Amino acid sequence: MKLVGVDVGGTFTDIVVCDTTTGKTVIHKLPTSLEDPSVAVVQGIEEICERNGINKSEIDHVFHGTTIATNAILEHDGARTGMITTKGYRDIIHIGRHQRPQNYSIMQEIPWQNRPLVQRRYRKVVTERLVPPHGEVLVPLNEEEVRRAARELKDDGVDSIVVTFLFSYLNPEHEQRAREIIREKYPEAFVTISSDVSPQFREFERFTTAAINGFVGPKVKRYVSNLKERLKQAGISGELRIMCSNGGVSTPESVSEKPVNTLLSGPAAGVLGGSWFGNLSGRKKLITFDVGGTSADIGIITEQGYSESTARDTWIAGYPVMVPMIDIHTIGAGGGSIAYVDEGGAFKVGPRSAGSNPGPACYGHGGIKPTVTDANVVLGRLDEDNFLGGEMRIFPNAAHKVVGELAAQLNLSLIETAEGIITILNNNMANAIRAKTVQRGYDPREFSLVAFGGAGPLHAVEVAKILNIPEVVVPLHPGITSAIGLLTTDLKYDVIKTEFMLSTHLDCERLNRDIQLLENQVQQQLRDDGIAEENMKIQRSADCRYIGQGYELRIPLPDGHITEEALTAALQQFHRVHESEYGHFFADSPIEIVNIRLTGIGFMPKVQKPAAGEGGSLSDALVKTNRTVFRVGGELRTYETAFYNREKIPVNTKFPGPAIVLQKDTTTVIPPDCAAFVDDSGNMIIQVGGF
Repeated sequence: MKLVGVDVGGTFTDIVVCDTTTGKTVIHKLPTSLEDPSVAVVQGIEEICERNGINKSEIDHVFHGTTIATNAILEHDGARTGMITTKGYRDIIHIGRHQRPQNYSIMQEIPWQNRPLVQRRYRKVVTERLVPPHGEVLVPLNEEEVRRAARELKDDGVDSIVVTFLFSYLNPEHEQRAREIIREKYPEAFVTISSDVSPQFREFERFTTAAINGFVGPKVKRYVSNLKERLKQAGISGELRIMCSNGGVSTPESVSEKPVNTLLSGPAAGVLGGSWFGNLSGRKKLITFDVGGTSADIGIITEQGYSESTARDTWIAGYPVMVPMIDIHTIGAGGGSIAYVDEGGAFKVGPRSAGSNPGPACYGHGGIKPTVTDANVVLGRLDEDNFLGGEMRIFPNAAHKVVGELAAQLNLSLIETAEGIITILNNNMANAIRAKTVQRGYDPREFSLVAFGGAGPLHAVEVAKILNIPEVVVPLHPGITSAIGLLTTDLKYDVIKTEFMLSTHLDCERLNRDIQLLENQVQQQLRDDGIAEENMKIQRSADCRYIGQGYELRIPLPDGHITEEALTAALQQFHRVHESEYGHFFADSPIEIVNIRLTGIGFMPKVQKPAAGEGGSLSDALVKTNRTVFRVGGELRTYETAFYNREKIPVNTKFPGPAIVLQKDTTTVIPPDCAAFVDDSGNMIIQVGGF
């Protein structure tokens, strides 16, 4: 069986092809076609097949990570969106929860007010009302008002319509009927109903999540349609599956309906890829460290696997999003991050980035601002003869010029300035890791740092030093780890129901009935996608909180019929989870079950373990020696540094730093007081602190 993984980034499109029969894996990288990323996706698949003698008509599955929805929301470049909502609730998505993103900023920007997803003039209200606790109809839906609203939005040139009614998570009847009416009056509109996208309480978050789905929907739907058509025209008939934020893949049809589920498509694949490579080396507690040109994505893996974000933590571009997502922390720190002196005279790096055009000055594309990549060139850590495997030329003189100009502003030497850029960036990334570990009750000293992305291995060891992380794992192909991560996952659907049940008044009959309804729903979704019963797995969980708390934490629920005794025992886990998250718990406090969740998993074929290169000797792997600069013991020193070819490094042969390891998709920096070896899985293990 032949599997293809395609991860589209802002600069490059990464492709991997795996033959599960022979275990052979080949990789390819090409520039992303920004106007229509599907062009580079199909072109790249054709190129990798042609270069490696693969019959593209024999491809069975194409797994794809996309940034279409992400970019649309980050750049605020979505569809003109309208909303039809309950009378009296037109401004829910504007008012929010009266949160101030920056408490002490006089000129702060509130995204949902300054950059509304739905302009107020495109928000229409209709008469209807449902009431808790079971969603009984208090006021019937006024269908004529829905027809009038749809007609007005069509006349206004709205491309997408979102339906958000109060308490629709308890009873979707009114929203579903409104959708039918809209499709009758305006069949070409993209229609979203909140009870489909996020059927749970918290109206501001539910309304906003539905609005995001409508805002990015038309663009994602067009892209998926274009991609399917291009694959078909190219003779690539393998089933297309698209990565979602929850760590699973979904069908093109599902993604076209609910594109909000793909907001973290690319970063989620990176966490899966980092976890897979770390597990190959027997490491179970991992910090994934994915650094590209613009941003760094950080995820945490424990013995229980990756964790999902809670409702409290799930925000994208300043908007709350209530859909399942892997817990990933992203900061503006990468190879293209710009170094500058701010208005107060402080030396800063990022989050502004030079991007791919013009990019760092050393690329020779007209960049005039000093970046992290330029600083690495000045310090001798990037080799002008072997950048991107020798396929791309860099210009050290240009890097020296822009870093030198910054040095003059700071009254520092060229080397001090370049090293300062690296140190600031590394500390920014270390602080981001602290936010995901120390502040969550995890000790980073108990984890391994898995470094990937084009810039991850350049900075990983020095970041690990700051946090006292004992080792760094660099995968065999760091630059395409996210693409490989796509081939390690399964088909995955999440369903949810708001329950509101107290531990002092458990109703197991209702709970079991609701679980069975959700189970039937998710099993049918998997059957519709061609998954056999024996290839399905259902996972249960509940969102719980103490009485009076505002947000929930997730705990697993037992399989099978749940008795009161089994449920009481399961709820005891909440105390431990709460203590881990907040440092305390209340043993005598009643617990409230807020939501129940089921995750349906359909098993998919997986990538095979890569074969480590035979290698020869370290002398065979040595490309050259060159002078590079490191700070050791607080002192900047120049070292004669060995540059090795990654493909030729022998397995299980330890070598000391300082060393630079070269390969096509990244460069790995090993400082003087560290040592490294390539293990049997092909991963490079760097011991922070040496032998």
